[in-house]
Amino acid sequence: MAYEKPVPTIDAESAHYWNGAKEQKLMIQRCKKTGKCFLYSRRLAPEVDDSQVEWIQASGKGEIYSYTVARRPAGPAFKADVPYVIASITLEEGARILTNVVTDDPDSLKIGQKVEVFFDKVSDDLTIPKFKVVG
Repeated sequence: MAYEKPVPTIDAESAHYWNGAKEQKLMIQRCKKTGKCFLYSRRLAPEVDDSQVEWIQASGKGEIYSYTVARRPAGPAFKADVPYVIASITLEEGARILTNVVTDDPDSLKIGQKVEVFFDKVSDDLTIPKFKVVG
């Protein structure tokens, strides 16, 4: 069955992230000057130039910073998924990622809850990092 949900546009700025996901690696950027990590565009740190940025593999561990439970689908392609969780995760490295937390009990989630990445291979060309609760 073909993947029928919207897919990201993979461009030069995001290719490291998506290629890493295919290899089961969560890739983020780090400023060599300040040590601060971010995802995934340097545009989020405008004072940093390309020579100061490197891609690193994140631990994949973090905590829920904020989330919402979608009880109505964001279009027909998401109908079978409701309810689903859209969350902002603060990674151990300090970067934040907007993602899904996959759980059978979305009402049990809490801010600060520990999560870790897993990789959902949705097609030969696309693997999506998602998160699950740990502990």
